Amino acid sequence: MFKKYIMAFLISMVPLIELRGGVPVGTGWGIPWHWCLLVCMLGNMLPVPFIFFFARKLLVWGSDKKVVGKFCSFCLKKGERGGKKLQQKAGGSVYIALLLFVGIPLPGTGAWTGTLAASILDLDFKKSIIAVVLGVLLAGLIMTIASQGVASLFT
Repeated sequence: MFKKYIMAFLISMVPLIELRGGVPVGTGWGIPWHWCLLVCMLGNMLPVPFIFFFARKLLVWGSDKKVVGKFCSFCLKKGERGGKKLQQKAGGSVYIALLLFVGIPLPGTGAWTGTLAASILDLDFKKSIIAVVLGVLLAGLIMTIASQGVASLFT
């Protein structure tokens, strides 16, 4: 069973999949939903500080390199687009918009993209992390309910 917890944790660390994939897979393997949610949240959040502080620098550095240039440029453009959308939709608070951006489990949203957008926008680290954690919790709850059904959560 421990192997299943580790696999759910690792799946949740993968960009684009994140806990949106980890939670359904983990609960499908028989991990109790509350432990699966916790393990997947931890896996999803582990890369966030590194993304915030280093991803932008690494992507800028790699954007003109022969082998990884296209990928780095793609990631930078995706982060910039996400950041601009976030600012446009923010209205009152960019951090609430960041929370919702990370928390609504749609393709292209999540902790990786949200954190990269926060980094590109030079948002405050502490406030950004709080918004991303809450967004990951929201996404995790949505995915848990979607993968388990509301009734099975209370049995």
